[in-house]
Amino acid sequence: MRNGRIASLLAVGAVATFASAPVPSAASASSQSSAAEAPLLQYTQQKPQWQRCDAGSPATYQCMTLKVPLDYSDLGGRKIDIAVSRLRASSAKERRGVLLLNPGGPGGPGLDLPVAPDLDFPEEVKSHYDLIGFDPRGVGQSSPVSCGLTDDEQNFERPYRAGTFAKDVEWARTVADKCQAKGGDALRHLTTRNTARDMDVIRAVLGEKKISYLGFSYGTYLGAVYTQMFPQRTDRFVLDSATDPARIWRGMFQGMAEGTEPAFTRWSDWTARRHTTYELGDTPAEVRKTFWDLVAQADREPIDADGEPLTGDGIRAQHAAFFHVQDAAEWVAGLKKAAEDEKAAPSGTPERAPSPVPSAFARDVPSDNDAASAWAVLCADTRTWPRDPEQYRRDAIRDKARYPLYGDFAANIKPCAFWKQGSEPETTVNNKVGALILQNEWDPATPLAGGQAMHRALRGSRMVTVAGGEGHIVYGSNSCADKSRTVYLTTGRLPAKGLTCQTPGGQREKSR
Repeated sequence: MRNGRIASLLAVGAVATFASAPVPSAASASSQSSAAEAPLLQYTQQKPQWQRCDAGSPATYQCMTLKVPLDYSDLGGRKIDIAVSRLRASSAKERRGVLLLNPGGPGGPGLDLPVAPDLDFPEEVKSHYDLIGFDPRGVGQSSPVSCGLTDDEQNFERPYRAGTFAKDVEWARTVADKCQAKGGDALRHLTTRNTARDMDVIRAVLGEKKISYLGFSYGTYLGAVYTQMFPQRTDRFVLDSATDPARIWRGMFQGMAEGTEPAFTRWSDWTARRHTTYELGDTPAEVRKTFWDLVAQADREPIDADGEPLTGDGIRAQHAAFFHVQDAAEWVAGLKKAAEDEKAAPSGTPERAPSPVPSAFARDVPSDNDAASAWAVLCADTRTWPRDPEQYRRDAIRDKARYPLYGDFAANIKPCAFWKQGSEPETTVNNKVGALILQNEWDPATPLAGGQAMHRALRGSRMVTVAGGEGHIVYGSNSCADKSRTVYLTTGRLPAKGLTCQTPGGQREKSR
């Protein structure tokens, strides 16, 4: 989630254009599987028609479209498309199998991940695996869904205020109603469990007995669900920036609010020690007072930020900024200056670490596809969303007191209060499948506590924590986490114990 919009936690693009000249692949090996899988044979025995994805991309980067059932309990019913891409392993001799990739979200398209510049896989990984990207069901090129939402309806950053709560309830009801009117019964089947089933169809069509996997953010939950549903088909799984599998999905929002408070305390301490640079206060208490005075002032009269009025709620909505202490200090100092002098307006949004996967290709999909597909998963995945608006009101009041920066945003009403129930209950993740979990200490979207909970649920996993690591997504941190990932993917060796290491330039890594 970022910038007030439901979207992928990683900004990614997807290939939209398939060229001609199909290149047939080997037939699926799944036809040799047990008779229990026979009803799925019409899907698992599809012969992939690989085509060059895009004239501007490498010729070795190929795409295809598969058919999967919308409803896996009705295999003869409606079918939907799943767009899949492949970058073949660079060494036939060293090739181990396939590495499926997911960018997060939910709602994140992943078709172009095999060639995304910022992923920049080490050569030893590319020699071991065909890199496989795909757009999850309902996303991008995979039968994309739309609710016909306006820009304002896609904005989910709604703080609780007694005077506006009725409007928030109406917004949530409107989004749910518009999605139901446009998406109909299909929305019930846009779940993580069904995306995991789609992944297993991809595995079978590619002729693989097992798959390896690299998932970011929401993709960690998708990967964990796959390990629970298909443990015997799980090879080497890397989960980067994990969410708590037992808090799907309302708890994910609330976890962000919980994690923000210690990050804000850390920022206050860090900034106070640099008062001569930022002039925000020479004690943590003074720094906090300066910030909250700015919030109160902006509530009375918005602060001009790059020509855009920024309210106090608008400032609080940038809670993720405080996980990057230097960026946040510069931003708040700029706000303070702008409040004092309109000619010195700061940026309305603090600088953030760049997303690890930039958009590479334009997508011809509905403009609200990110939001529509995200809400479909968030609401249909679990049956634990409260149905009574007053429950959200009470929780928002409580959490605003507990977690002043973001608690009411996280607990306020969401469209899931009015969403039609998903096709099946959520998955309980609890297994001994081996996996590698990578986690920054200061992650605003999937806080450290969530990664630790994932580690406990996946009892065969090892966790690598980057102490002092800031921001969402570990990949590319040049820490022991990156090294552990490469070793695991290429050799299958997990760390003997959980590992904690400092950000580059910090102290030596240590086992725990």
